[in-house]
Amino acid sequence: MIEVKNLYKSYGDLVVLKGIDLFIGEKEVVTIAGPSGAGKTTLLQIVGTLDRPDSGSVTFGGKDILGLSSTDVARFRNSEIGFVFQFHQLLPEFTAVENVSIPAYIAGRSKAEAEPEAIRLLNFLGLENRLNHKPSELSGGEQQRVAVARALINKPSVILADEPSGNLDTDNKKELHNLFFELRDKLGQTIIIVTHDRELAGMSDRTINLKDGLIVNG
Repeated sequence: MIEVKNLYKSYGDLVVLKGIDLFIGEKEVVTIAGPSGAGKTTLLQIVGTLDRPDSGSVTFGGKDILGLSSTDVARFRNSEIGFVFQFHQLLPEFTAVENVSIPAYIAGRSKAEAEPEAIRLLNFLGLENRLNHKPSELSGGEQQRVAVARALINKPSVILADEPSGNLDTDNKKELHNLFFELRDKLGQTIIIVTHDRELAGMSDRTINLKDGLIVNG
Protein backbone atom coordinates (compact mmCIF):
# COMPACT_ATOMS: atom_id res chain seq x y z
CA MET A 1 0.00 0.00 0.00
CA ILE A 2 2.65 2.53 1.09
CA GLU A 3 6.15 2.14 -0.26
CA VAL A 4 9.17 4.25 0.66
CA LYS A 5 12.38 3.82 -1.33
CA ASN A 6 15.87 5.17 -0.63
CA LEU A 7 14.62 8.14 1.40
CA TYR A 8 17.15 10.76 2.45
CA LYS A 9 16.49 13.93 4.46
CA SER A 10 18.88 16.51 5.88
CA TYR A 11 18.47 19.74 7.80
CA GLY A 12 21.59 21.75 7.11
CA ASP A 13 24.57 19.54 7.93
CA LEU A 14 22.46 17.10 9.95
CA VAL A 15 21.48 14.00 7.97
CA VAL A 16 18.28 12.72 9.60
CA LEU A 17 17.24 9.91 7.23
CA LYS A 18 19.94 7.89 5.45
CA GLY A 19 18.31 5.78 2.76
CA ILE A 20 15.08 4.39 4.22
CA ASP A 21 13.30 1.52 2.44
CA LEU A 22 9.91 0.58 3.87
CA PHE A 23 6.65 -1.09 2.84
CA ILE A 24 3.39 -0.84 4.81
CA GLY A 25 0.61 -3.25 3.84
CA GLU A 26 -3.11 -2.53 3.82
CA LYS A 27 -4.80 -2.91 7.25
CA GLU A 28 -1.48 -3.16 9.07
CA VAL A 29 -0.90 -1.52 12.43
CA VAL A 30 2.80 -0.63 12.34
CA THR A 31 4.78 1.17 15.01
CA ILE A 32 7.96 3.15 14.39
CA ALA A 33 10.23 3.08 17.42
CA GLY A 34 13.69 4.28 18.33
CA PRO A 35 15.55 6.80 20.48
CA SER A 36 15.01 10.55 20.25
CA GLY A 37 16.70 11.96 17.17
CA ALA A 38 16.47 8.69 15.24
CA GLY A 39 14.31 10.24 12.51
CA LYS A 40 10.91 8.77 13.47
CA THR A 41 8.84 11.94 13.26
CA THR A 42 10.67 13.12 10.13
CA LEU A 43 9.80 9.85 8.41
CA LEU A 44 6.16 10.11 9.50
CA GLN A 45 5.92 13.71 8.26
CA ILE A 46 7.33 12.79 4.86
CA VAL A 47 4.94 9.83 4.52
CA GLY A 48 2.16 12.22 5.55
CA THR A 49 3.18 14.80 2.89
CA LEU A 50 3.88 17.42 5.59
CA ASP A 51 7.55 17.51 4.56
CA ARG A 52 9.57 16.53 1.49
CA PRO A 53 12.72 14.39 1.33
CA ASP A 54 15.93 15.45 -0.33
CA SER A 55 15.73 12.31 -2.49
CA GLY A 56 13.85 9.04 -2.71
CA SER A 57 10.24 8.13 -3.43
CA VAL A 58 6.95 7.69 -1.55
CA THR A 59 4.04 5.92 -3.22
CA PHE A 60 0.49 5.19 -2.06
CA GLY A 61 -1.03 2.32 -3.98
CA GLY A 62 1.51 2.92 -6.73
CA LYS A 63 0.78 6.66 -6.88
CA ASP A 64 3.86 8.88 -6.64
CA ILE A 65 2.82 11.51 -4.11
CA LEU A 66 6.09 13.43 -4.35
CA GLY A 67 5.33 14.17 -8.00
CA LEU A 68 2.04 15.91 -7.20
CA SER A 69 1.59 19.68 -7.33
CA SER A 70 1.20 21.51 -4.01
CA THR A 71 -2.55 21.82 -4.63
CA ASP A 72 -2.92 18.12 -5.40
CA VAL A 73 -0.76 17.19 -2.40
CA ALA A 74 -3.05 19.19 -0.10
CA ARG A 75 -6.11 17.54 -1.64
CA PHE A 76 -4.53 14.09 -1.33
CA ARG A 77 -3.55 14.71 2.30
CA ASN A 78 -7.06 15.83 3.22
CA SER A 79 -8.76 12.85 1.62
CA GLU A 80 -6.32 9.99 2.16
CA ILE A 81 -4.44 10.70 5.41
CA GLY A 82 -5.77 11.19 8.93
CA PHE A 83 -3.46 12.62 11.59
CA VAL A 84 -3.47 12.08 15.36
CA PHE A 85 -0.99 14.08 17.44
CA GLN A 86 0.20 13.84 21.04
CA PHE A 87 -1.40 17.12 22.09
CA HIS A 88 -4.67 16.64 20.18
CA GLN A 89 -4.50 19.98 18.28
CA LEU A 90 -8.22 20.66 18.83
CA LEU A 91 -9.50 24.19 18.32
CA PRO A 92 -10.58 25.44 21.77
CA GLU A 93 -13.49 27.60 20.59
CA PHE A 94 -15.29 24.73 18.83
CA THR A 95 -17.32 21.79 20.15
CA ALA A 96 -16.38 18.15 19.63
CA VAL A 97 -18.74 17.88 16.64
CA GLU A 98 -17.38 21.08 15.11
CA ASN A 99 -13.74 20.02 15.56
CA VAL A 100 -14.39 16.65 13.94
CA SER A 101 -16.24 18.28 11.03
CA ILE A 102 -13.42 20.66 10.03
CA PRO A 103 -11.56 18.32 7.63
CA ALA A 104 -14.87 17.53 5.93
CA TYR A 105 -15.53 21.24 5.40
CA ILE A 106 -12.04 21.62 3.93
CA ALA A 107 -12.94 18.81 1.52
CA GLY A 108 -15.97 20.80 0.40
CA ARG A 109 -18.68 18.83 2.22
CA SER A 110 -21.70 20.70 3.55
CA LYS A 111 -22.63 21.02 7.21
CA ALA A 112 -25.69 18.86 6.53
CA GLU A 113 -23.40 16.08 5.33
CA ALA A 114 -20.44 16.55 7.68
CA GLU A 115 -22.11 16.89 11.08
CA PRO A 116 -24.13 13.62 10.98
CA GLU A 117 -20.93 11.77 10.05
CA ALA A 118 -19.05 13.52 12.88
CA ILE A 119 -21.78 12.54 15.33
CA ARG A 120 -21.72 8.93 14.08
CA LEU A 121 -17.96 8.73 14.63
CA LEU A 122 -18.13 10.31 18.08
CA ASN A 123 -20.89 7.88 19.04
CA PHE A 124 -18.77 4.99 17.75
CA LEU A 125 -15.91 6.22 19.97
CA GLY A 126 -18.13 6.40 23.05
CA LEU A 127 -18.53 10.19 23.15
CA GLU A 128 -22.29 10.43 22.58
CA ASN A 129 -22.63 12.52 25.76
CA ARG A 130 -19.82 14.91 24.81
CA LEU A 131 -20.92 16.05 21.34
CA ASN A 132 -21.38 19.71 22.23
CA HIS A 133 -18.55 19.99 24.75
CA LYS A 134 -15.52 22.13 24.00
CA PRO A 135 -11.99 20.75 24.54
CA SER A 136 -11.62 22.45 27.93
CA GLU A 137 -14.66 20.47 29.11
CA LEU A 138 -13.20 17.12 28.05
CA SER A 139 -10.67 14.83 29.72
CA GLY A 140 -7.37 14.10 28.02
CA GLY A 141 -8.62 10.71 26.86
CA GLU A 142 -11.84 12.24 25.52
CA GLN A 143 -9.90 14.92 23.66
CA GLN A 144 -7.74 12.26 22.02
CA ARG A 145 -10.80 10.30 20.92
CA VAL A 146 -12.21 13.49 19.38
CA ALA A 147 -8.90 13.83 17.54
CA VAL A 148 -9.24 10.23 16.31
CA ALA A 149 -12.77 10.95 15.06
CA ARG A 150 -11.45 14.02 13.25
CA ALA A 151 -8.78 11.86 11.60
CA LEU A 152 -11.48 9.45 10.37
CA ILE A 153 -14.06 11.95 9.05
CA ASN A 154 -12.89 11.84 5.42
CA LYS A 155 -12.49 8.03 5.41
CA PRO A 156 -8.71 8.14 4.84
CA SER A 157 -6.74 5.15 3.63
CA VAL A 158 -4.18 5.56 6.42
CA ILE A 159 -3.96 7.11 9.89
CA LEU A 160 -0.62 8.52 11.02
CA ALA A 161 -0.19 9.00 14.76
CA ASP A 162 2.78 10.73 16.41
CA GLU A 163 3.18 9.74 20.08
CA PRO A 164 -0.64 9.62 20.40
CA SER A 165 -0.66 8.25 23.96
CA GLY A 166 2.34 10.21 25.22
CA ASN A 167 0.18 12.73 27.08
CA LEU A 168 -2.32 10.26 28.57
CA ASP A 169 -2.56 8.49 31.92
CA THR A 170 -2.31 4.70 32.12
CA ASP A 171 -6.02 3.91 31.77
CA ASN A 172 -6.61 6.29 28.85
CA LYS A 173 -3.43 5.06 27.22
CA LYS A 174 -4.68 1.45 27.26
CA GLU A 175 -8.06 2.52 25.87
CA LEU A 176 -6.39 4.39 23.01
CA HIS A 177 -4.07 1.51 22.20
CA ASN A 178 -7.01 -0.90 22.02
CA LEU A 179 -8.93 1.61 19.90
CA PHE A 180 -6.32 1.53 17.13
CA PHE A 181 -6.84 -2.20 16.69
CA GLU A 182 -10.60 -1.81 16.82
CA LEU A 183 -10.32 0.75 14.01
CA ARG A 184 -8.27 -1.72 11.97
CA ASP A 185 -10.65 -4.62 12.62
CA LYS A 186 -13.96 -2.76 12.18
CA LEU A 187 -13.07 -0.03 9.67
CA GLY A 188 -10.16 -1.62 7.82
CA GLN A 189 -7.73 1.19 8.67
CA THR A 190 -4.02 1.11 8.01
CA ILE A 191 -2.28 2.78 10.95
CA ILE A 192 1.32 3.95 11.37
CA ILE A 193 2.30 5.06 14.87
CA VAL A 194 5.46 6.74 16.12
CA THR A 195 5.83 5.77 19.76
CA HIS A 196 8.20 5.28 22.65
CA ASP A 197 5.60 3.09 24.37
CA ARG A 198 6.83 -0.50 24.53
CA GLU A 199 3.37 -1.88 25.30
CA LEU A 200 1.92 -0.35 22.13
CA ALA A 201 4.89 -1.46 20.06
CA GLY A 202 4.43 -4.98 21.40
CA MET A 203 0.75 -5.00 20.37
CA SER A 204 1.39 -3.89 16.79
CA ASP A 205 1.58 -6.17 13.78
CA ARG A 206 5.14 -5.02 13.17
CA THR A 207 7.65 -2.60 14.68
CA ILE A 208 10.12 -0.64 12.57
CA ASN A 209 13.13 0.32 14.66
CA LEU A 210 15.09 3.39 13.64
CA LYS A 211 18.54 4.36 14.86
CA ASP A 212 20.62 7.23 13.53
CA GLY A 213 18.40 7.58 10.46
CA LEU A 214 18.53 3.91 9.50
CA ILE A 215 16.18 0.96 9.95
CA VAL A 216 17.97 -1.49 12.22
CA ASN A 217 15.33 -4.21 11.91
CA GLY A 218 11.72 -4.66 10.78
